[in-house]
Amino acid sequence: MTVLRPVRAGNAFEETVERLLQAIKLGLVAQGEKLPPERELAVRLGISRVTLREAIRALSDAGYLDVRRGRYGGAFVTYAPPEPDAGHLREAVNEMGMADLSDALTFRLAVECGAAQVLAMSRPGQEQRAVLVRRLADVNEAGLEDYRRLDTAFHLSIAELTGSPLLATTCADARSRVSDLLNAIPMLQVNLDHAAVQHQAIVDAILAGDPDAARRAVAEHLEGTAALLRAFLA
Repeated sequence: MTVLRPVRAGNAFEETVERLLQAIKLGLVAQGEKLPPERELAVRLGISRVTLREAIRALSDAGYLDVRRGRYGGAFVTYAPPEPDAGHLREAVNEMGMADLSDALTFRLAVECGAAQVLAMSRPGQEQRAVLVRRLADVNEAGLEDYRRLDTAFHLSIAELTGSPLLATTCADARSRVSDLLNAIPMLQVNLDHAAVQHQAIVDAILAGDPDAARRAVAEHLEGTAALLRAFLA
């Protein structure tokens, strides 16, 4: 998971909480799943195990994690996104502010279009192609309870497959800024069907090595999401 990247020494505790919470809220570690082992996580984040334990304890106290001891123990995710609701969407937008919402959507559009364009230009190899196709299949087969999490995984996989940690991290940050809003959008089957067609167009363009078509396909998809947000806020 790209979001579990090294933190800066000056704010190690705070940034560790931020990294873990980002992974949890993006669904990269789903409800009921366990965070990576403590030793591995400390190395990936570039922190001491003491700092990691403090961050995990804080998230446990806040209700995001359940820490279990023993042979089969670990830090298990307890967080579940709230049920989609237009009222929750308005609350989230009110907290963010319309100017920040517009900026966040623009930021996401820029970085995700760029990631798809870069991946298409690189002409992904067989292993990369297999990952992308599998992520697409996961979204297409997802039930409503898992859709947002697997949709996130699909979108982030495009940036991750470019091989650029900086680009992957930026795309994860862009998604994080709007994750609460996306989770609050009511699940409409017509919209999900439309998204499936758009996702396929994105994958087809990337696998065909057509960067311009990949950029256009992502832009069309994200502009559709922005339009849906505006519709529920009207």
